[in-house]
Amino acid sequence: MKRIFLFLIVILLSFSGRAQTAKNPPLKINDNQNERIVALLARIDTLMAINNELLTHLEINTSLKGRYKLYPTENIYTLLQLDTKTGRIEQVQWSLDTDKEGSMTINNEDLSYGWSYGSGTFELYPTKNMFQFILIDKTDGRKWHVQWGMSDNERWIRRIY
Repeated sequence: MKRIFLFLIVILLSFSGRAQTAKNPPLKINDNQNERIVALLARIDTLMAINNELLTHLEINTSLKGRYKLYPTENIYTLLQLDTKTGRIEQVQWSLDTDKEGSMTINNEDLSYGWSYGSGTFELYPTKNMFQFILIDKTDGRKWHVQWGMSDNERWIRRIY
């Protein structure tokens, strides 16, 4: 059995050696064919440029969709608005009285370090405490403790290590 296997390997190696020594005749291209090749390459180049432009627009459109997300809190008048691309968080207050509506910043820092993975990078998770949430960067697992509140000193964010 070993001899047959060895014999087959030797035969295959001899055929592969012959295939590598065979020479292809050089291609002869006349001027008319050369012009056609240049025109074809120019067309391909134009199509590639158009394709790249379309892909850029497609990427921009998909990265902006779903960028902002609202999370309800147990307070019916308070929501948290998360920028899922950067990790920025706003506390949004709504009311039937327009003078009581508005938003306050909890986190204005870009937590993505400028690395753009697109929308959906960050996600908020509520805890059993109605004022506190956990923010997670789904690309690398970094986490932050987030608290919303009615006064400035009650709104904060800090990294969990």
